[in-house]
Amino acid sequence: MYNLIGKLLLVFLGLSIFISALSLYVSRVSLTRSVWLSGFFANVLDFFFLPLKYFFCKFSDPRKLDRWMVSLKNSAHKSDFAKTKKRLMFVPHCMRSLDCPAYATKYGIQCKSCGKCVMGELKEDAKEYGYDLYIVTGSSFVKNILKDHYADGVLVIACDYEINKGMRSLAGTSVVTYGVPMLNDGCYNTKVDYDLVTDTMKMFA
Repeated sequence: MYNLIGKLLLVFLGLSIFISALSLYVSRVSLTRSVWLSGFFANVLDFFFLPLKYFFCKFSDPRKLDRWMVSLKNSAHKSDFAKTKKRLMFVPHCMRSLDCPAYATKYGIQCKSCGKCVMGELKEDAKEYGYDLYIVTGSSFVKNILKDHYADGVLVIACDYEINKGMRSLAGTSVVTYGVPMLNDGCYNTKVDYDLVTDTMKMFA
């Protein structure tokens, strides 16, 4: 009996390693082209996320895992995001100017369109393409906003780590997520490819 259980555990372990490795490969491929069954493989990576994160922290760069997972989830969510009707856009406060005159509320930073950073342009673009823009300083703001403001689609501009974190937290809900990674990480003076953001909004217009 114990021998059978041991064999079954070995088989399960082998299958888990194989499907995880295959999912990682597919996620890496998704950086350059569309992939088949992206939703399935994204769910596999979410299920094995903690051991995979440990592996990447130990032997590689954990930012790679987040980048691959965001790319794979964008591929998986693209069709459903295109069908959403009420969309919000979350932008990190680290992209604003160090001299930003805006004040904070429970719904994030209230942009004054002072022209010192790209936020004013994003604010206008978001309005043009039907998004409500929120400049947030943390995940607690996202929870407050989604609690008080209905949305079925969320476009997130952030580092891959924060996008993946947000996508994982909203998995299984009625909110479809799509991410635009920033060009650099950090707590201030971060940047995003502005053309990529506007092209993304145009794609889903």
